[in-house]
Amino acid sequence: MSLRPTLLAVAVAGVLSVSPVRAEDVPNPPPAELEGVKVVGDWLGEAANNTVQNHPGARTVVRREELREAGAINLRDALRRIPGVQVQESNGTGGSDVSLNVGVRGLTSRLSPRSTILLDGVPIAVAPYGQPQVSMAPVGLGNLQAVDVVRGGGSVRYGPQNVGGIINFVTRDIPETFGGSAGVQFQGSDKGGIRTNSNLFLGGTTQNGLGVALLYNGVHGPGFREREDNESIDDVMLKAKYAITSEDTLSASIHHYDGQAGMPGGLTQADYNADPFQSRRPYDDFHGRRTDYVMKYSHVDDRRSFEVQTYYTDSFRGSHIETINQNPNGTYSHQLNAYPRNYHTFAIEPRYSQLFDWGQVTHEIGVGYRYTSEAMHEQTYRNNKYNSPLWYTPFDSNPYNGPYVLSGNNTGANEAHALYVDDTINAGNWTITPGIRFERIHSQWEAHPSSTVIVKGPTTRREEYSKSLPSLNVIYHLSDALKLYANAETSFGSLQYFQIGQKDSTNQFASGLKPETARTYEIGTRYDDKAWGGELSLFRINFDHELQLVGKLPNQPDSHDGWTSLGATTHKGVESAGHVDLGAFSDALNGLSLWGTATYTHAFYRHGSFAGLDIPFYSRRTANLGLRYGISQWTFNLDAFAQSKQHSPGAPSFDPTRPSVYQRVPTPDGDLGDIPGWTTWNARAEYAFGPSYSNLRIGAGVKNFTDKRYFTRSTDNNDGIYVGQPRTYFVQASVDF
Repeated sequence: MSLRPTLLAVAVAGVLSVSPVRAEDVPNPPPAELEGVKVVGDWLGEAANNTVQNHPGARTVVRREELREAGAINLRDALRRIPGVQVQESNGTGGSDVSLNVGVRGLTSRLSPRSTILLDGVPIAVAPYGQPQVSMAPVGLGNLQAVDVVRGGGSVRYGPQNVGGIINFVTRDIPETFGGSAGVQFQGSDKGGIRTNSNLFLGGTTQNGLGVALLYNGVHGPGFREREDNESIDDVMLKAKYAITSEDTLSASIHHYDGQAGMPGGLTQADYNADPFQSRRPYDDFHGRRTDYVMKYSHVDDRRSFEVQTYYTDSFRGSHIETINQNPNGTYSHQLNAYPRNYHTFAIEPRYSQLFDWGQVTHEIGVGYRYTSEAMHEQTYRNNKYNSPLWYTPFDSNPYNGPYVLSGNNTGANEAHALYVDDTINAGNWTITPGIRFERIHSQWEAHPSSTVIVKGPTTRREEYSKSLPSLNVIYHLSDALKLYANAETSFGSLQYFQIGQKDSTNQFASGLKPETARTYEIGTRYDDKAWGGELSLFRINFDHELQLVGKLPNQPDSHDGWTSLGATTHKGVESAGHVDLGAFSDALNGLSLWGTATYTHAFYRHGSFAGLDIPFYSRRTANLGLRYGISQWTFNLDAFAQSKQHSPGAPSFDPTRPSVYQRVPTPDGDLGDIPGWTTWNARAEYAFGPSYSNLRIGAGVKNFTDKRYFTRSTDNNDGIYVGQPRTYFVQASVDF
């Protein structure tokens, strides 16, 4: 891997953290002055610049303009620009753009289970407590105005599964005047065909305070691999807002998402060497569908804030996945399975904040409570089984012509109560926020045996968990531009449906699995005076025990797929980001700006045969470097992304008499072994025609213009090697009306 972009980004971030060129020309900012303190209430809001600047932890927002200039077509493109966030290429059962594989600070990225991921403050997981994996990410990138990533300082308000912070996708707001916009992007490479990303926005507000907006985003067309030929994503939202008074607002939204895609699956090393873009999975696919209804009332004045939000979500996700196992005689048994899953979630959350003055000190006391009810029904259907000397099923064959038979039938439910209290204390230049969150969860899981559903061992399990989660956030305002912050938080993740229902080799419910608890520590600084700015954060995460999905241990026939406790693990590192408008320091550089990020993470096992070694599927070093030049009506962009190598070492053993090997050398089946680091470069140009032409913009660009060949691995059901995006061309157009 070339570390040149990494070193450049580190240098940029380091320079921006200390002083810019010709810093003597820029007057020192005055000391911070206490303005009239107003109640904050909602910590996330719409991710306004002032809110982000005064957040007591690492926080990054990517705006709509940045997403357009990056040529982003999916959530993966958007999140890769943020320090500390690592996004895997589509792979395994998350092998399409319908899914999201994102990990924060070295946490597992497979289906994004470690972060609280929201759409306008509503969890996008089908079941936030029982099934937090985002195998379906019901978010249309074209409907967003911002991506807000809070990596520290937010756990007391938001949960569960918040050890990886909070990711809030913010949709476009209802405008004051009626109007709209439309946009389209076409992209393709010499592999596959043309994929289209289109968006439409209509909305406005009447004189009596009623606002309505319609948002649509659609992604259709093939990808760059064989079997990626049927991706179809449609995301539509209707939003309404009514200003009852200047202080009282009622808002509501109806949102529907439908996405389906083929999953090309992983390749063996030999197949990858022959053609990395081929597929050996003619039947694997994924389909997700979700409808959610949200209503919110809010009252905000200078001294108090009250709001109550309620939502209901109805989600379906289904897939077809072929399971292939080698028989003792060297042949392979093949079977096609269908996995329909249905989930329903209802929640209501009132919260209240009140300002109190005690001399020169103000206190904003915040109290909130959320009730959540979840229900799930997960089934498995199997088709006929056949044996073959081939490890794959040829595309021109049709072996699965029998009826599907029900082979698994499980139901489950969660009832969760979350209560939180915090006190934001403003004293001089200090803002100190102690808080505590209390979670109480009742979980149940039940298997339903029948003539075709064979259940071994007990069929029902009920669990109850309670946990207090204290936190402390501190920020020191050196000036309006310069902040110092630190926080210490406790994060919690309840047992998921899969974990509750897991059984051991004796067909009894697995022991040793219990809810995860992690303690997170962070210290950092943030500076922004519009001309230049930067952020530097140091973090540490200590898990008392971390759960991980592991596969069968090599040469140990009594081992099995399932979840295990890794015992204590540690994640630590440093994140940096910087930006500078060079035109603020020299007229000759007007229109030229530079930005960069650099992150170092070390996440390692502290238990078992892999103690001291890196956790799978994360890079120790990642970096971005970007250049933007605007002159007259033209905009030019050049950026790079780099990540260091990753590991897919296999499953650790926790039995000292049977240690497992940390696999670094690639295996023939493609799922284990090191993953080389890589760097990609992107370029783009845009011309803005201006208001006379309805703000028509036309752009074109190239992603990965050096055509760097890179890949990831998967140890999932459809495991193997997954090639990354090749050189890809795109054109864009947008217009306002």
